[in-house]
Amino acid sequence: MATKDYVKRGRAAAKKPRGNRNQVSSSGFPIKWAAIALCLVGALGYGLYYLSANPAPQPQQPTSPSVTKPEPVKPVRPKAEPVTPPKASKPLPPKPEEKWRYIEELENKEVQVDAKKEQAPTKPYLMQCGAYRSQSQAEERKAMIAFQGLTSQIKVSQGEKGNWYRVVLGPYPQKRKAESDRNQLRRAGIEPCAIWFWE
Repeated sequence: MATKDYVKRGRAAAKKPRGNRNQVSSSGFPIKWAAIALCLVGALGYGLYYLSANPAPQPQQPTSPSVTKPEPVKPVRPKAEPVTPPKASKPLPPKPEEKWRYIEELENKEVQVDAKKEQAPTKPYLMQCGAYRSQSQAEERKAMIAFQGLTSQIKVSQGEKGNWYRVVLGPYPQKRKAESDRNQLRRAGIEPCAIWFWE
C-alpha cells in the first residue's frame, strides 16, 4: 500500500472575498465633507472679523452724587429736675413660714443601705445535656462533650416508659460555672442543656 504525502499536496487557495457591486470606490474626492469643512472655516473667519471690527465695550464708571457732610448733632441734655425722696410706703409684710422643713432635715441626714449578700446555694448544680432511650445514643453525646474538654457521666433513671439514659455534667458549686460550660457547648453545637439542682 502506497503512502500519501500530505505535505507536498499544498494548501487550498484562499477564496477571494466577493466584492459588493454597490460599493463606492474610495478613489473619488469626498465633495460632501469638503463643503462642510469649507462652511465651518468661513464661519470661523467671519466670527473673528466681527470681534476685531467692534471695539470692546468700556465699563461704565458709576457716577457718584455729590457727597454732603451732615452737620454734627449736638446732644441735648435734659434739664436737671429736683430729686424728690420717695414717699413713705407701707412696710413689706413678714416672710411667710414654709410648711415643709425637709430641705433642712435632709441636709445632715445619712442614708444607710444594706446590701444583700449573695446566698450560697444549699445544693450543688447539675447540667443535663440529653436524655435518651438507648445507651448508644447517650454514649455518643458523652463523646461529643468529651471532645470539648468537659467531663460528663451517664445516669440511668427509671421512667414510666422504661429506662432513660441521661447525660449530665457536674456537680457545680455555683450556677455561673454551669452557665459558662453550657455556653461553651452551645458554641460547639451541643444543645439543649438544662441546669438545675443536683438530685
